[in-house]
Amino acid sequence: MSNTNEKPTVLIVGAGLGGLMLGALLEKSGVPYNIFERAASVKPLGSAMSVGPTLLPIFQQLGIYDEILSIGKYITHTETHQESLVPYRPTDYRPIEDYTGYGQYIVARPKYYDIMLKLIPPHKIHFGKRVLNISEDENKANIHLSNNEMFQGDIVVGADGAYSAVRQRMYEQLKAKGKLPREDQEDLPFSCTCLVGQTKVLDPEEFPCIKDPICQFRVVFGEERPFSTMCDETRNFGVPLSDGKKRTLGDLYDLTPKDLISKVMLEEKVFKTWHNGRTVLLGDACHKLSPTGGHGAVTAMHDAIALANLIYAVPTTNSVDLTKIFEEYQKERIPAVMASYNHSQLMSKIMDRGIEGAVILWLYTHIPFWLWKLVTVRYRPQVGFLKPIPLKGSIVPFESSSEFKARAAFAQQTRCVASI
Repeated sequence: MSNTNEKPTVLIVGAGLGGLMLGALLEKSGVPYNIFERAASVKPLGSAMSVGPTLLPIFQQLGIYDEILSIGKYITHTETHQESLVPYRPTDYRPIEDYTGYGQYIVARPKYYDIMLKLIPPHKIHFGKRVLNISEDENKANIHLSNNEMFQGDIVVGADGAYSAVRQRMYEQLKAKGKLPREDQEDLPFSCTCLVGQTKVLDPEEFPCIKDPICQFRVVFGEERPFSTMCDETRNFGVPLSDGKKRTLGDLYDLTPKDLISKVMLEEKVFKTWHNGRTVLLGDACHKLSPTGGHGAVTAMHDAIALANLIYAVPTTNSVDLTKIFEEYQKERIPAVMASYNHSQLMSKIMDRGIEGAVILWLYTHIPFWLWKLVTVRYRPQVGFLKPIPLKGSIVPFESSSEFKARAAFAQQTRCVASI
């Protein structure tokens, strides 16, 4: 891996999808790590997520591709409706499959989380561990836990969400030194709240759409009323389930256990400072995206892929080399993060009642979907230290600098081993 054959020890704070992806990749690379999660167990937020060409090659490299597809449901379209349930033209995902060689699937978040969790040896993930502070001494990083335990490593990764304790501690230290940018001292901008939830298993006879082998993915835009997201106020909101029956959100609320309903704040912010010293952030900890864009989880996992590649390739564990790879990581990820941020901003404006929102809605429902996704599908990262997956589809993906660097480091390590 390096000239000194020294591998950094990584302390990952947060066992969400980004933290688990990083842990799974470090497990494959042989880099030592531990994951610390403040909750006694993690409840994956929401019911489902979309996975497609930008993640499926990674799942092949990790050896879980078939398992992911087994829990997924193939999707070809998103059907969008007015509040009256009059449909707009559906968006068509099928051209994306031609361009990339991969389909699009909807997977249940809890099942997906369980698959990722199996890639982490149980002794390397510690639940019920709340981080109180982070410090550095003698070229090491330390995390201090609420139960008075301390763990030492070379790198601390804050993958602990929008209200990241790691980011807060890092920013406090920077602010005390007068080095924290003004925009990073501002609170997360809050716009509204939403509800996410998951019904119990539905009866296919009562809901025939469940029998359809193609996923039913439907969106309804409210027009006349600025709906809040509280259950009582939206019970009569119509939902189209293609079964010929008049359905409402209330029907679904009644079939949803209360412990599977979560209230989520819709903040959005891309922070300017992603790292300091031996500490680095990923996912919502450094860029909180609105779920309206549907990119939050994927973006966090892409962060983890880039960071794993660079950690694998770092030549030494000294602070100069770590700062360099953290800078490379942020430089590589910022364009994709900003593209996702701008996309979610665009989707949020559709909810507006003004002229701008109406224009964006018209474009969204009339311009072919593949045009919206043409740039995105070129970003299909792979892990440089694992066997590469042959390229598929008619559009060649970008090769990220982190992947290139990890592949070069892997080739060098392989040559060194062969020469012994």
